[in-house]
Amino acid sequence: MLEELLIHKPDDPIQYMINHLKQNNDDAPRICVLGPPAAGKTTVKIPNALWANLIQERLSNVDCIKQGWILEGFPENQEQAWMLQSSGIIPRHVVVLYAPDTVLIERNSGKRLDPFTEEVYHTTFDWPSDPLVQQRLVKPEDLSEQEMSKKLLEHHRNFPGVFQIYQKVLKSINADQPSMDVLSQVLTYVQTRHRSAAPFTPRILFCGPPGSGKSLQAALIAQKYGVVNICCGQLLKEAVADKTKLGELIKPYIDNGYPVPDNLVMKILAERLNSLDCMTNGWVLYGFPRDIEQGEQLQKSHNIPNRVFFFSLPYESIMERLSQRRIDPITGERYHTTFRPAPTPEIQARLRQNPRDKEENIEKRVETYYRNVKELEDFYEDAFYVNADQDPHVVFEFIESCIIKPLPCKKLKSL
Repeated sequence: MLEELLIHKPDDPIQYMINHLKQNNDDAPRICVLGPPAAGKTTVKIPNALWANLIQERLSNVDCIKQGWILEGFPENQEQAWMLQSSGIIPRHVVVLYAPDTVLIERNSGKRLDPFTEEVYHTTFDWPSDPLVQQRLVKPEDLSEQEMSKKLLEHHRNFPGVFQIYQKVLKSINADQPSMDVLSQVLTYVQTRHRSAAPFTPRILFCGPPGSGKSLQAALIAQKYGVVNICCGQLLKEAVADKTKLGELIKPYIDNGYPVPDNLVMKILAERLNSLDCMTNGWVLYGFPRDIEQGEQLQKSHNIPNRVFFFSLPYESIMERLSQRRIDPITGERYHTTFRPAPTPEIQARLRQNPRDKEENIEKRVETYYRNVKELEDFYEDAFYVNADQDPHVVFEFIESCIIKPLPCKKLKSL
């Protein structure tokens, strides 16, 4: 902890230590229990924003940080999962209880509520022995078969999105069996530690639509861990500028705005990835592959990434980030009409827009990305999914958390 404080020198050391404990207390369990209604976990209907605030406040308490936590019934959909992620709340184990819809509807119809104590009983599985309690039990108002079917349909519609976020740490357990058997399977799973696939030499791949922040995150990773930052597009431009043999071959394509053939791109990229600094320190790559064929070529070159991240960003945010970018032709300084406006009217008057950032060109690039991304996601089945529509430092913290075994930090030069 002291080493971390000396290296990072945070403005608020106390809060930094709390956050550090929250992310790095390997002995504290962090478990989500999910499933449809009546599967054996509880759910409460609260708006997403309020849920996020309540959960973040509670799980940031010292007892949760030190002892761990179990979160029931949340998240119910992908939006809620993103909200947890953006709050820095990342479960180590996600347990999903499931059972046939007919069983769940039958369970649900047998529920009874004690209006005095608010205890929940069941006509078959948990009937009270006290005759007085039996007499005052009532059937909850929202437990009609029609309402239950509606909730189950909503669960089945939302679950694939949640599964995509947590698939690396998720286990499904059949809840249509004795509760002690379910508990035994859950305990067995949550007491296991996930094996880390993080090797000593990191090979990280970022995929995402234009404007999703891949270059910024690659720069942050490279700066902190000393890995080689490789942008495929920039690599091609450097080859042309250096007038290499391959650079001369791809120059006509770049000058005329045509796509460079995959075989030429792969030769330049493989040469860079096989260089000594990449082999020794590792690398973070973005801008390639863009489709399944390029992914297969990268695999055949034996430069196989061991961490793959897919960035997700709404179309409106992409447009807002890219279409408002401007550049000063005199200084080369970059500005944004909303997030980083020009400091003076004089600079504002001479700003220019890159043709790539015009809305019609952005639309084409986004369309191309989404046309190919599904096959890439299937190809990299162990990938992580990142909500890029949030603060860049929150995104960076999540990316770090996905690298379960910390990457080797570059050594500080002695003074």
